[in-house]
Amino acid sequence: MAESSLDSVDRDYAEIVVVRHGETSWNAQRKIQGHLDVELNDAGRQQAERVAERLSKEPNISYVYSSDLKRAFETAQIIAAKCAKLEVHTDRDLRERHLGDMQGLVYQEASKIRPEAYKAFSSNRTDVDIPGGGESLDKLYDRCTSALQRIGDKHKGERVVVVTHGGVIRSLYERACPSARKVEKILNTSVNVFRLFDGDKWTIQVWGDVTHLDQTGFLQSGFGGDRTSG
Repeated sequence: MAESSLDSVDRDYAEIVVVRHGETSWNAQRKIQGHLDVELNDAGRQQAERVAERLSKEPNISYVYSSDLKRAFETAQIIAAKCAKLEVHTDRDLRERHLGDMQGLVYQEASKIRPEAYKAFSSNRTDVDIPGGGESLDKLYDRCTSALQRIGDKHKGERVVVVTHGGVIRSLYERACPSARKVEKILNTSVNVFRLFDGDKWTIQVWGDVTHLDQTGFLQSGFGGDRTSG
């Protein structure tokens, strides 16, 4: 995928910088979050400061959107404060996948504690709901791709930030690159730049960029952001 010049935004597309939230203590403990509202840990706040510093040096951000879950919202607030003290606009449709009875479990213990939920969670089918109110991958895909399309339609010719979650970002990738191999892992505070054009065309200009975390040690734990977590 081509690197974005990031110099300017054309009037015929919206440039959306999609960022995964910073690390939480549950990421570090390999616990499954889903819709459970876990705050950033100290490493996650430092990661957020790093990505905020990076984005503040790039061309102007006009809006910041976020999932309403604390780990994303706090990351977004740190970014918005660095980028001309913008307001953060929350959208529930940017939440992580609801993982039902898997939520709150340590991943390695889930198959013994909640075998039916684990079976649904591990299924290769995309239409399987997870017991306990969880979503299928299809429902997650419809929810979050519709949310990003709404944002893109509203911000043609602008550059905006969206702070969200690993499962969401994997769905957005699938929408932009439906014939590509499944993406494996989305790292905390990785930068992923999408362009949304008229006619529902999506492209990816930058993918999985964590150069702002180089030499920090923040990538050493890094659980989460793949299909074994949320």
